[in-house]
Amino acid sequence: MEMLLMGLCVALFGVGVAVAAFGAAMRSQSPEPPAQAQLPLINAVAPTRFFSDSLGKPSAISSRPVPIEVLLLQIENHVRMEQAAAELFIALPTQDKLHSKTNSPFVN
Repeated sequence: MEMLLMGLCVALFGVGVAVAAFGAAMRSQSPEPPAQAQLPLINAVAPTRFFSDSLGKPSAISSRPVPIEVLLLQIENHVRMEQAAAELFIALPTQDKLHSKTNSPFVN
């Protein structure tokens, strides 16, 4: 029981020290605001938005959408290649086959 009370007191003291350190860190060092009148005035420019509609499309992207069937076919081919590589490794596991590169066009 005495050890429990001692641990509780030490923990409470630690929390008090942490609160004091946090309060000191968050306290402002200089009470007066910084002088901003000395800076030259700059015209405000609206920040650009990442997903803005006003930005033009990059020239690399075609204006025609890719049919979903083409994308599905590419994904199926990729999955088949990965399954074939996995089956080949399971049939005859070697260190070379484990670290070999895949022939998939989706892998860099």
